[in-house]
Amino acid sequence: MAHSMFKKIQVVGTSPNSYAEATANAVARLAQSEKNMSWFEVAELRGAIRDGKIHEFQVTLNVGIKVD
Repeated sequence: MAHSMFKKIQVVGTSPNSYAEATANAVARLAQSEKNMSWFEVAELRGAIRDGKIHEFQVTLNVGIKVD
């Protein structure tokens, strides 16, 4: 029986528009350097405020990368 092993890394994605876009941005950017991504979990949602308005959405992701 074959067993899989994963390393888990944490990244933060950002977007001026939404948490969903921040998540997609993080995954897309990480895909440029990590080719075996398998899953992610949202660890934290937060945002930046400027002049009393939402300036940026920030999402902390734990990403599982399959180890060959």
